[in-house]
Amino acid sequence: MKTKTKRRIRTAGWILFILYLILLLYFLFFSEWYGRKNWIEEDYRYNLILFKEIKRFWIYREQLGMQAVLLNLVGNVVGFLPFGFILPILSKKRPNLLLTGVMGFLLSLSVETLQLIGKVGSFDVDDLLLNTAGAVLGYLLFSICNAIRRWKYGKTL
Repeated sequence: MKTKTKRRIRTAGWILFILYLILLLYFLFFSEWYGRKNWIEEDYRYNLILFKEIKRFWIYREQLGMQAVLLNLVGNVVGFLPFGFILPILSKKRPNLLLTGVMGFLLSLSVETLQLIGKVGSFDVDDLLLNTAGAVLGYLLFSICNAIRRWKYGKTL
């Protein structure tokens, strides 16, 4: 692939990545649609028991409604898919699956910690797991798309 084309793809990737981060921060810290209208909670809210909230959402899915369940369980995964997909585009040396997973975990840990400190939302280890899974799935989706592109056009990114 031509150097000029690679540079354009990386530039577009950076623009998309910055827009993604802005949207992610908005939805996680400011969006009233996600229950952020009470800017500051009085108490710190956190869950340090793995699968506790996932299990709770699944057990009480009928009372909570499928929208709340999908928003929490699927939304945490889907919200980090773009991170795992765009990250390999940004780097000249493509990160591997493990590095992408670690970077997704660190971004999620940063977000969860800021939510705890700012008392906006809650710190939840289940969210760390789901967000990291989303980043890994995003990387796998990128790898599949890239393999199809290389097979079809015989070029590398």
